[in-house]
Amino acid sequence: MKITTKELKSEIISVLKKQGFNVKKDGTFCLKNTERETIRNAQLLSKNERLINNEKLIINNLELIKKNSIDGKDLDVKKIKPKVIEVISGTEQEKIFRWWNLAWWSLPYEHAYGRQMRYIVWDEYHDAPMGLIGLQSPILSWKVRDNYLGIGIDKRDYWINQSLSAQRLGALPPYNKILGGKLIAMLMTSSKIRRAFKKKYLNQVTLIQKRKLPANLLFITTTGAYGKSSVYNRLKFVDDKVSIYIGSSKGSGSFHIPNYLYEKLINYLKQRNYDTERGFGSGPSRKLRLIDQSLRLLNFSTGAKHGVERAVYLFPFAKNLEDVIQKNRKPKWFIRKEDELTDFWKSRWVLPRLKHLDYQDFKIDNFIKEVIKTINEAKKKYGLK
Repeated sequence: MKITTKELKSEIISVLKKQGFNVKKDGTFCLKNTERETIRNAQLLSKNERLINNEKLIINNLELIKKNSIDGKDLDVKKIKPKVIEVISGTEQEKIFRWWNLAWWSLPYEHAYGRQMRYIVWDEYHDAPMGLIGLQSPILSWKVRDNYLGIGIDKRDYWINQSLSAQRLGALPPYNKILGGKLIAMLMTSSKIRRAFKKKYLNQVTLIQKRKLPANLLFITTTGAYGKSSVYNRLKFVDDKVSIYIGSSKGSGSFHIPNYLYEKLINYLKQRNYDTERGFGSGPSRKLRLIDQSLRLLNFSTGAKHGVERAVYLFPFAKNLEDVIQKNRKPKWFIRKEDELTDFWKSRWVLPRLKHLDYQDFKIDNFIKEVIKTINEAKKKYGLK
């Protein structure tokens, strides 16, 4: 069905206003303020859209989630024993990963592009998931990262294909209440994940340049959803920095355009004979360009720039990362084992604060009820099906 410019523009304005954006006559839009709660509310429409679109998965796996969860009162912090487990398609662990990925985070899940590696951090003692690590191919051109590492345009493809972006990184309840996010971030830098990357991508040919690159995972980048992160700031393992704050993004992204509206923008471009090819080789940057292109056709001068700046963090896997990139030196790898990272996390952050950590009130049954309630209320509020 053909959609007119006037109808589509009106719908976009309505959606932006529902999310808390001010839309000006000159085609710019921005949030009323940059406070945490304002940003959180702006992301609810896209998050709830994902929940509704995956309602069947949410409902059909309730018993699986209950079986593989723990209430706060049953958590013995001193006996936590995490194991990093790669998620394999078609397994129960994949269902658990997808369920929590949709239900827990305020930042909406985005479809992963390119190279992907997914992990559940599993507490073997309590037999429950502690956190998720979702990795994917990074944005090819990113000024804040490239300037920090000294990556030139001519070598960008070479070095960026030896890195990943953490799209999902954090602890699940009740572990989030005991500073579990720090442990999940530390475990992401374990030698196990670096070696798994090498095994998975050894001898693979890049899609666009059609060439083999070293199967080295040199670094991972991620962003703080609400500015600088208390989880990543000053995160160390013994004397080594685990994460490094390298600056802020410029406030571009796609959360302000829910998926159903994005598909309308794609159709709008197709009606005008624009190239809208997506899929392998296009990546997250392609989606931003299509949003920007379609919104500018509709006389929005802001486009894919939603204005929400995010703190950018880099997790190096090599001690001499900058020399590797700028002087082509051989990587000197950090050697990090799961049990050593866990012991350091307990002694450095958790056990000294244990009496002051409020984690015992979490109940999985109550959380599940809230998830179902959110889905039902979102259907009414946003008119989504």
